[in-house]
Amino acid sequence: MKPATAAKKLGVYLEATPADFREGVVSRSELNALQTDPPAWLKELRQNGPHPRPVVASRLGISISGLARGGITEPLTTEQIEALRAEAPEWLTKERATQAEVRKETVRIKERDARRAAERAQDA
Repeated sequence: MKPATAAKKLGVYLEATPADFREGVVSRSELNALQTDPPAWLKELRQNGPHPRPVVASRLGISISGLARGGITEPLTTEQIEALRAEAPEWLTKERATQAEVRKETVRIKERDARRAAERAQDA
């Protein structure tokens, strides 16, 4: 697979990976080996970053779209993420509240669909 795909699956920012990783091709077995026994560079990237947007969003508890609305377009390090959390700007607080509402609505819909499926099963 392409290095970009492998980096995405590993949850790391491609541009921060070693050159031999970026320039090569990653086989499925190599990817599995990286996941089960990560080398030092991968452990370091996962711990300290820079992190890709999906990881940044997850660590902040918001969506990727929320990052964009907050003006965050570049990868961030763990230190920068922690500083942002500590600072708690208004946009971040708002995006966290929005994400909490989305999660609540997702649970409500899932419960509603399960209830409807159970009712249909009873009627059948």
